[in-house]
Amino acid sequence: MPLTDQQCRAAKASDRPIKLADAQGLYLYVTPSGYKSWRFKYRFAAKERRIVFGPYPDLSLRKARDLRDDARKELREGKDPGVEYKRRSARRTSGIDTSRTFEAIARRWHELQSPQWKERHAHDVLASLSAEVFPVIGGSEIAAIRPAQIRELLEKVQERGAIETAHRLRQRISAVYRYAIASDLAEMDPAATIGGALRPVIKNKQPALVKLSEAREFIRAFEADPGHPTTKLASRLLALTAARPGVVQMAQIGEFEDLDGPDPIWRIPASKMKLARAKSEREEFEFIIPLARQTVDVVKVAAQHARSRRYLFPSARHSHRPMTDNALNTAYRRLQSFTGRHVPHGWRSTFSTIMNERAIDLDRPADRAIIDLMLAHEPEGVESRYNRAAYMPRRRELAQEWADLLMEGIAPPVTLLDLPRR
Repeated sequence: MPLTDQQCRAAKASDRPIKLADAQGLYLYVTPSGYKSWRFKYRFAAKERRIVFGPYPDLSLRKARDLRDDARKELREGKDPGVEYKRRSARRTSGIDTSRTFEAIARRWHELQSPQWKERHAHDVLASLSAEVFPVIGGSEIAAIRPAQIRELLEKVQERGAIETAHRLRQRISAVYRYAIASDLAEMDPAATIGGALRPVIKNKQPALVKLSEAREFIRAFEADPGHPTTKLASRLLALTAARPGVVQMAQIGEFEDLDGPDPIWRIPASKMKLARAKSEREEFEFIIPLARQTVDVVKVAAQHARSRRYLFPSARHSHRPMTDNALNTAYRRLQSFTGRHVPHGWRSTFSTIMNERAIDLDRPADRAIIDLMLAHEPEGVESRYNRAAYMPRRRELAQEWADLLMEGIAPPVTLLDLPRR
């Protein structure tokens, strides 16, 4: 039962500390000396933690519950309420105008910009700022932050090898400052010149196996290595369709049609494609992938394994979410014999290279444009709508040809459910 104020007042000291539980992690802590304080116990990042809210009765039962509810809300948002509580306390004691802190202004900037972004991009922008920037400079007044502080923040990011992330964060910090300057909240952008102090981003092609024999060898090795069936099924669908890894990760069973009919397809909503926001909201920009027999088998086995969950490849920890966007990358890296030679995104190059070489060898020049269309590349110089029926018969023939080539000698997907797991 939740505590009452009368119980809190009546609590007596003992020779040992006493904990009087209220609800949802909040409790009154009474020391042997009789000092009473409100504390909140919670778990974050798989560790048990606690916050001391303040002394009773200076801090009332009602106010303690309000603080607990705030902390639980921050937990649901993926934040550590202990860190957030300390940050707010520091602001109160330092006299900083919280409406002019970098975090407050960055959140206003994000709210203004996010309607023109895809939902996932808007989430990624705020998540990156929350994880990397707010804990360091979020509580500082935006006009008082110096270039050296931002450089030090970004250098720590790139020290762990995340060079491209460091550059992306600098761009986002600069965007926040441009908003602040336009709003008369700052006079300069201290991140503007930091780019020259960061390591350059070296753009390399995604490692990919471009020989059919090596592609088959990779599939056998990867599927024989101990691992989760969901990851192996997702990898096989990726290899067979040459779709982008993010699209496979977010695949839902309702997107697959006519699986028992003559013309099975995967209808990918425009919102999941690599398109500008304006196009991603229009139905005509959805993309259709014709499915080979072997691909249909993978989808059916994956659907059976997912057991009517929302996503075809659900997370092992959170069944209502899709597998993480790094699951396949991590699994591929564990295969030491192919380290640095092939990544999930590489299947697009594998498909393109092998099938284009066949088009040349078999004197089928018209196939090259169709292969490009199968990779969802937008044509240049014209209104680039994805025509849902464009060259579909030939695309279906090429999809089956690719599946027959790639899956030669490979066990059926149902066998992936019984292989050793990590």
